[in-house]
Amino acid sequence: MAESDVIQYRIVNVTLDASMQAAIRTLLQANNLERDAGVSLFVVALAGKNLAGCAGLDGNIVKCVAVDPLWRGENVCAGLLSEIQNYSMTQGHLHLFLYTHPGNRRCFQQCGFWPVAETDNVLLMENKPRGISQYCAALRKIRRPGQVIGSVVMNANPFTLGHRYLAEQAAARCDWLHIFVVEEDASSFSFIERLAMVQAGVAHLTNVQVHKGGDYIISRATFPSYFIKNSGAIEQAWCELDLQIFRQHITPALNITRRFVGSEPFCPLTRQYNQAMFAKLSTANASFTAIQVVELPRMTDAGGAPISASQVRRLLAQKQFDAIKSLVPSTTFQHLQQKCYVLTA
Repeated sequence: MAESDVIQYRIVNVTLDASMQAAIRTLLQANNLERDAGVSLFVVALAGKNLAGCAGLDGNIVKCVAVDPLWRGENVCAGLLSEIQNYSMTQGHLHLFLYTHPGNRRCFQQCGFWPVAETDNVLLMENKPRGISQYCAALRKIRRPGQVIGSVVMNANPFTLGHRYLAEQAAARCDWLHIFVVEEDASSFSFIERLAMVQAGVAHLTNVQVHKGGDYIISRATFPSYFIKNSGAIEQAWCELDLQIFRQHITPALNITRRFVGSEPFCPLTRQYNQAMFAKLSTANASFTAIQVVELPRMTDAGGAPISASQVRRLLAQKQFDAIKSLVPSTTFQHLQQKCYVLTA
């Protein structure tokens, strides 16, 4: 057997290997893909010196999977995904997700991935056959009684008086309120920091439970853009996937009847998401009851300007603690002071 007929797999960091980075870019472009900006680690399949296939890894998300047409039908894709799962296990990632075109469903199912949610443009898959059902089973164990069960999803980067106001207003309108904190580390503050700030900031509310967002509250920061060319289509696909999972799985698991959001005067993408929420959640169909979406006016500062986390981050960069103090709860303020001291010490 010739050397070029034998596939060998190895792991590469493309930031350290310019020639491999160029080869991967060429292969991806030949498959009408782009390299995702968040992916530097790849498993590559080599036929001699030629690149037969690649698969990238961004945390626990498999991205940028491509196989040279000459090697399709030779189990190269299965080999790539097997190697990437083996590597992920050594990094502590047992649960992997994969975004792809819906037309690739059969190929990836044969490689051990199962569908979670799907839009016209994107299919989300995971390497556990019962991953989403097990997650929902865990949620059902903490289900709370009541006629009105509310929910809020927040990033809280950092947690402000505006976030606290939203939680307080929502809790006052519910028998029980579930707050989900988006679980990713692509923000200025780590997930652990943001979760702690939210928990401390709503500790006075007796009918509120704070949850880790987990893998099924989809982060916009890690959502793929490498196979969708139109930026508007990317945002639409993210909205649709995230809301589909929330409605079909998370909502029935916790008997959620309302979802609360703050008005969005600044970010057009968040405003688009809020509009999609009304469209996707508020209408009942044969399978799911309607979820009431409640948009609350954003809290304003003493000058009448809406309070935002981005404003707090700008002030923090300038170490303007007197201005920050009027925008965040005391629990957040203490954290910010400590963080700033650590960064400058």
